[in-house]
Amino acid sequence: MGKMTPRRSQRSIARTDGRFRDIGSPFPTLAHMPRFSSPRDERYQLPDLLEATTAIAQRFLAGIGERPVQPGAVTLPVATLPEMGLGTAAVLERLEQTVLPLLTASAGPRYLGFVTGGATPAALAADWLTAAVDNNAAEASSVAAVTLEQQAIAMLCDLLALPAVTVGWFVTGATMANVVGLATGRQWLGEQRGVDVAEDGASALPRLRLLSGTPHSSAVKAAAMIGMGRATLQRVSTIGNSEQADIDALSTALRESDAPTIIIANAGTVTTTAFDDIDAMATLAHEHGAWLHVDGAFGLFAMLLPAHASSLNGLHRADSICGDAHKWLNVPYDCGFALTRHAEVQSRVFRNAANYFFDNGALPDPFHFGPENSRRLRALPVWASLLAYGRSGIGDVIAECCACAASLGAWITDHPDLELLAPVRLNVVIFRLGDALVAGRDAGDVTRRFLAAVAAGGDLFLTPGATGGQHGVRAAFSNWRTSAGDDLPLIERGIEAGVAAIRKG
Repeated sequence: MGKMTPRRSQRSIARTDGRFRDIGSPFPTLAHMPRFSSPRDERYQLPDLLEATTAIAQRFLAGIGERPVQPGAVTLPVATLPEMGLGTAAVLERLEQTVLPLLTASAGPRYLGFVTGGATPAALAADWLTAAVDNNAAEASSVAAVTLEQQAIAMLCDLLALPAVTVGWFVTGATMANVVGLATGRQWLGEQRGVDVAEDGASALPRLRLLSGTPHSSAVKAAAMIGMGRATLQRVSTIGNSEQADIDALSTALRESDAPTIIIANAGTVTTTAFDDIDAMATLAHEHGAWLHVDGAFGLFAMLLPAHASSLNGLHRADSICGDAHKWLNVPYDCGFALTRHAEVQSRVFRNAANYFFDNGALPDPFHFGPENSRRLRALPVWASLLAYGRSGIGDVIAECCACAASLGAWITDHPDLELLAPVRLNVVIFRLGDALVAGRDAGDVTRRFLAAVAAGGDLFLTPGATGGQHGVRAAFSNWRTSAGDDLPLIERGIEAGVAAIRKG
C-alpha cells in the first residue's frame, strides 16, 4: 500500500503559499490589526483574522511532535465576561499564549490513551470548511449537504464491505451511535409484538434485556440514556481468559427466556481487541427473534487488513452498527456513525414534525433518523478523507498502527520488568509491571504512580486497563502521525522513565 504522506519532519516546516518555510519565520501578526468588539465591525477584517488563525494553527501543528503529550499542572487564567469585548485579534493572541500551551497533544503521535485518532490533512481542511460554510445538515432543503452525507455513508459501507441496502447517518460519537442502534432495536422488538414503543412508551413492552460478553461502557450508558436501564444488561460468559463471548453460553441464555432481546456483538473490545463471532451471533439472533447490534467503534476498520478481515464475518447481517470516524479514520472530533438495515423502523423512533419543515420526498431528512435536529456537516471531513486517501491510503494508516503495536509488544515481552497481559492482536497493547517492581505493594497504586511518571516525562501518554483480574497499562495506536521509526524509540523511553520512577520507590 502507498504511504498517505511523505515521511517529512514534523518539527520545522509547514506549507504556506505553495512553499515550505521554517515555522520560526514571520507569519502575519495580530499587532497591527485594529481592535473591534462587534462582529459587524470585524466583517471586513475577516481575511486577516483567518490568515492569522492559520498561522497559529501551523505553529501548533508543526510542534505537536515535540510538545509535552500531557501538560503538567494546568492553571488556566480566569476569564470573565467583559462589558466591552476584546475583539478577535486580542482573543487569538490570548489563545495562543495562554490556552494552547495547556491543551493535551492528543492529536500528536504519542498520545496512546483511550482510542484517539488525529486529523489527517484532508479531514482537517474539510473540517475548517465545515465551520466556514456553517450548514445545518439536518433537513433535506440543504440538498447538497444531505446528498454529500449519503455519498460519505455509501463510501464507508463500501470500505466495510457492507451491502448497498445499509443506510446510515453521522452522529457525535459511539455513545450516540449506540443510542440510535439500541433505540431502533427496541422499536423493532416492540413491533414484532404489536407494540409501538415510540408512540406508547417503553412501559408498553415487556422488560427487555441486553446480552453481551464484554460490552463497552458507552453501550451500557446508552441503555441508561434511553430508559432501558443498566440492569437490563446480562453478561454472557467469555471464552477462557479472553473477552470474546462464548456462543454456546449465548445460545443457552437465549433459550432460557423469551424476553425481547438485543444482542450486542463487540468488534474489537477496548482492552484486548477481541472480536465476537458476529456471524454466529447473527444466526442465533435470527433463530430467536432478537436484534443484533454490532459495536465496532474502532474495530470495524480492521476490515482493511487481510489478516483481520475475517474477524468481521457476518457484519452484513447485523441489524445496526456503531462506528467512530474520529478514531481510526482520523477525522476531527466529533464524528460517529450509525448504520442499519432498518431505516424505516429507525425513522419511526426519531421522526420529527413541524409545520415549518419542507417536504422533500426525493431525499430523507436526517433529523428523522437521529437524535439531533441541529447538526453540523460532519460528513464533509469523512467524504474528503475517503476521496483523498482511498482504501489503500486508509489501510496504510491501519497497518502502520498495528505494526507499531506489534513492535511495542515484542519490546515489552523482552523487558525484564514488564509483562504482556494479552497477546497483541491489533492496535492495542496491554501490559503490567512485573512482580519485582510491584514487590508486594498494591498493584493498582503502583500502576497509577507509573502512569503519572510516564505522563510527567512528556514523551508519552498512556491509560490504565485491566484484564483477567490484573491491573494493567494500555497503549492504543490510532493516529496517522505515529510511525515506528520516529516514535517508538520515544515511546520506549517514556515507559523506561516510568519503570525507573517505580524502581526508586
